[in-house]
Amino acid sequence: MATLKERGVVRSANNPVADYTESLVSKALGLSLESQSQAGYDALDSTTGLRYQIKGRRLTAHNTSPQLSAIRNLKSKPFDVLAAVAYDANLSVLYAALIPVDVVAEMSRYSSHSNSHILIFKRNLLDDPRVKEITASLAAA
Repeated sequence: MATLKERGVVRSANNPVADYTESLVSKALGLSLESQSQAGYDALDSTTGLRYQIKGRRLTAHNTSPQLSAIRNLKSKPFDVLAAVAYDANLSVLYAALIPVDVVAEMSRYSSHSNSHILIFKRNLLDDPRVKEITASLAAA
């Protein structure tokens, strides 16, 4: 983890998939990563002002669930777009998308246990015309 942090691949000692995803998405889309203390979003598009929440999920033979980590305070719309990435066990991008906050709200469920919304990022979500697929952009980055 220390080496990954020194190389700028991850920003913290947290889950490396989360930090790697933030790095990959921001590079591919030309976004500026926000400070780690910024609540609600991870990156900003300085041209459009759009706020991006970035989440990644590594799917393995032992855990095939595409459930993303908790999305907090969704009612207050703390971000404009969710950038979601699903990886295979080797961290190759399987599929990725930009999902507007209103679609996230519609497609997720509230969990009182975690006081957050939960989104299951299945591949068929890419079929929604409001969702923009970015798989090729991330794979190229």
